[in-house]
Amino acid sequence: MSANVQKLILHPTVARHATFVMDTVIARQVGFDGLELSATKLDAFLAAGLTQDDLRSYLDGLDCPGLGYLADIERSDATAASLFADAEKLFKMAAMAGAKGVQVLTGPLDVQQVIDCQNQPALRRDHAFLRLDHKDQIALCAANLQKLADLAAPYGLVLYLEALGWSPVNCLADQLEIIDRAARDNVRIVIDYWHCHVSGDTPDMVAKIDKSLIYGVHFCDSNPYPGGIPIEPVLRDVPIGKGAINLKHWTDAVKATGYQGWWSAELFCLRQHQQDSLVIARDLYDLMVEHIR
Repeated sequence: MSANVQKLILHPTVARHATFVMDTVIARQVGFDGLELSATKLDAFLAAGLTQDDLRSYLDGLDCPGLGYLADIERSDATAASLFADAEKLFKMAAMAGAKGVQVLTGPLDVQQVIDCQNQPALRRDHAFLRLDHKDQIALCAANLQKLADLAAPYGLVLYLEALGWSPVNCLADQLEIIDRAARDNVRIVIDYWHCHVSGDTPDMVAKIDKSLIYGVHFCDSNPYPGGIPIEPVLRDVPIGKGAINLKHWTDAVKATGYQGWWSAELFCLRQHQQDSLVIARDLYDLMVEHIR
């Protein structure tokens, strides 16, 4: 692991179809400081009969800032129990791996729900969260995040919030209000260039954030965004550095806050997912060094 104050972390989407173990191999061979963990990949690892000792052995020497992800933190009423059950499972997994945090998302994760409700407003009655007024959506997310933070605290975990670009609760202002209202010391935000971009946020807005609230950064790109509900598989199917997001402007904005911490490149390019992941990871590492360090 390097002594640089800006840590470069391999994201599990870089080698999307690889195993957890291969992620650790790629991270070491390329020179990443650590690995952001995928719960899906760890589930498969543990389901194969491997143990916590095996897990810790593969991660030895790698920084693990977080595990992704807990979706739809706005779940309530009949679905509230599933939210906290999912959370407990992820918190135990993160602690088992020695991860320092767990990523939490505003929803709905399924963008089709948002599309359906826009096209047929009558369907909102079937979606408790989508039919709420915006202020009530904020209040619900904050209340649940507070409870989740209390559950995560005994594990020594930070919860890092990422608002999905198609969620009705999606912009930086929404996220900062949720964090403020949750009023817990173990809650932070992750700055994701793509979700910020499609939510209407700008680098200037990022530059004004209190650095103490930033837990990590997702360094990523986009095809041109025409407006409307952002369709992630279409817009993010591009090599990082070849899209419409000005990586330098967004990175400089994060640095302007004084933030020093971890940066992870999320990759959704289908072609690159089918190519040599080690080569792709090396190219991404070099791009990150160029912009971040």
